[in-house]
Amino acid sequence: MSNLAIKAGRKLFERNLEQYQPADPMYETYVDKKGRQRRRRRETPPGLSTRDAKILKSVQRRAHYLDKGFSLCGLRFGWTFIIGIIPGAGDAADAALNYFLVVRKAKQAEIPGWLLRRMLLNNTVSALVGFIPFAGDVVLAVYKANSRNAALLEEFLRIRGEEYLKREGERVQNPSTVKPGAGREPGEQVPGKPERSATGFGGGWFRRGSKGSKKEKEKAPAASAGPAAVPSPERGRFVEDVPATGESPSGQKI
Repeated sequence: MSNLAIKAGRKLFERNLEQYQPADPMYETYVDKKGRQRRRRRETPPGLSTRDAKILKSVQRRAHYLDKGFSLCGLRFGWTFIIGIIPGAGDAADAALNYFLVVRKAKQAEIPGWLLRRMLLNNTVSALVGFIPFAGDVVLAVYKANSRNAALLEEFLRIRGEEYLKREGERVQNPSTVKPGAGREPGEQVPGKPERSATGFGGGWFRRGSKGSKKEKEKAPAASAGPAAVPSPERGRFVEDVPATGESPSGQKI
């Protein structure tokens, strides 16, 4: 009976924690056909350049191991919690890891200033809470600043990808802020984005076909020569001239 009570209390504790901590930045949960919960890697938002996709995956992986790499009694924690246990030096090291491994990497995606300030605010809250002995470490393990920053970056890049896949006239976000297609290399093909050919629409095959078919080319010289010559009524069928008045060569009438 005591074991069942402990198990039920642990599940209740886990459900309460899920209300306060952000989602795992690297994995997402789903329910399979048998009704069991499974975990899979998060998909990269469509419409991103290869550079942005690599940056997002790197930030998600680092945030996962810093915040949720371990699990104990329903509480998932990472290296930031373990390092933060060390008084003073641990909290300083934790703040440095949060910046250099997550925020500085996210800056490579050309994020706007307001998003960078939001990430730095999360790191500041995490650093200040970490100086509270023991209780601060528990709050820090639940707050998970790195996971929050990874979620902010993912949402921003999702909007960037959606804007890039739209036509220019259908875009609603400020292009100077979102920067659709940022990080693309020359000639890079982004999945889901139709690209115009070098000759443009209406060129290529249509342009070559406008020269006419083979039969039309054969008829062209004949048409350019003009109408066929009609024999003059003043000329006979043979080489010598035949008078048209019906006179004989001697001048007498026939």
